[in-house]
Amino acid sequence: MASGVTNVRTNFYRCSLIEPPSGWLFNQKSGLLISFEHYKKDESNNLKVHTHLFYANELGEPAQLKNSRLHSIECAYETWNELILSGWQIVTNKFQ
Repeated sequence: MASGVTNVRTNFYRCSLIEPPSGWLFNQKSGLLISFEHYKKDESNNLKVHTHLFYANELGEPAQLKNSRLHSIECAYETWNELILSGWQIVTNKFQ
């Protein structure tokens, strides 16, 4: 008995159904802030995540860019989780 669906192909990127990490993390000990933002490179659902590492000022705001990197979604999740586990805190402020 046929299910009514034939020759169905799915070309999902393996992490396309998962939202990439995004937001800010702060490390009070080092005075560093890191921003995660997702970037869709092209129409093939090839998601990438940009991270921007900043030196923070005395108010805990980004003051000077230290470096920027482009990560795969898997690498971005790994980095996000490692930072959280090592004491970085999620920042709720929206910086410009």
